[in-house]
Amino acid sequence: MKALKISYSSLVYSFLYLPIIVLIIYSFNASKFGTSWKGFTFKWYESLMNNSSLMSAAGNSLLVAVTAATLATIIGSVAAVAFYRYGFRGKKMLLGLVYVLIMAPDIVMGISLLIMFVTIHMNIGFTTLLLSHITFNIPFVIVTVLSRMKGFDKNLFDAAGDLGATEFQTVRHVLLPMMFPAVIAGWLLSFTLSMDDVLISFFVTGPDFDILPLRIYSMVRLGVKPEVNALCTVMFALSLIIVMASQILNKEKK
Repeated sequence: MKALKISYSSLVYSFLYLPIIVLIIYSFNASKFGTSWKGFTFKWYESLMNNSSLMSAAGNSLLVAVTAATLATIIGSVAAVAFYRYGFRGKKMLLGLVYVLIMAPDIVMGISLLIMFVTIHMNIGFTTLLLSHITFNIPFVIVTVLSRMKGFDKNLFDAAGDLGATEFQTVRHVLLPMMFPAVIAGWLLSFTLSMDDVLISFFVTGPDFDILPLRIYSMVRLGVKPEVNALCTVMFALSLIIVMASQILNKEKK
């Protein structure tokens, strides 16, 4: 039975990660075409660094991801505190809507955001892209922070009140330090989602502001170049590091 479980798990993880492993291996292939192995090389990474259009798109993606993750983390953390600390009419419905946004297909959110921007006559570009990334990141921050706060001992807040702390002081000196790892985890998760998003960004960005995922998509449509393999390897490594850091920070301390 144990051997069957190991075999099944190995099969699942092989199916998930084997294509990525192949991509990483071929990013070091000296051949310009991925059908044959011509030796080990770093020249595609050097070519990637010298590609000004890709580097510009990467800089734009970093700008959007950092800004969107920061603003979404602030808004989402405040919302999570409100859901955790206070009772108000419609609380359960609003919390349910947060989960609906997480489960909603990206194409639905992308089209709905595009319709809204067109309706209010906003120029499609950096601003609409940033607002869209903030919008789809907020629910993930709320869920991440709220899931950690649900494990807090509420007697700590009562004790702070008994010692004369105001509501603001309780949140500032008791709640925030306890939820800080989850806030950082929410930021890292938001950053990763923003950097990797293609579908929503496709609808809400204009031709004057190019970002890395869309740039890769346009390059792949014309054929997979070795620089694309190198770029995808770098993005996968960055995403893996960020997700691992997010999980470590969000892990409950014993």
